[in-house]
Amino acid sequence: MDDRLERFRCRRCGNCCRWPGYVRLDGEEIGALAAELGLTEDELIQHHTRLTGDRRGLSLLENADGSCVFLEETPEGAACRIQRAKPRQCREFPKIWNFPGWEKECAGGAFLSREGKDHGKQS
Repeated sequence: MDDRLERFRCRRCGNCCRWPGYVRLDGEEIGALAAELGLTEDELIQHHTRLTGDRRGLSLLENADGSCVFLEETPEGAACRIQRAKPRQCREFPKIWNFPGWEKECAGGAFLSREGKDHGKQS
């Protein structure tokens, strides 16, 4: 893994949550999300997920703009309604998944990029 990714710290900009695409769920995550939202697993599946295009699993629903349905905009910035039970894919961004150009879109990635440039100047 890229050493920079080990130093990555989320700045809660929410841009990874705005990027369209699947947020795949496994069985454990479905149970944890349902409990966090006070729903049964069936209710969670019926109201907050969809079958992935490859028909191999479930993904969280997206808003019309591609953002996650659990992303909330607050005066303090982006917030995740399911923070305590968010899927592994989300918790592990950008280490296990990211998108082209994520470093420019993500506040934490931009910080790493600046940090790398600063270290280069000190050498």
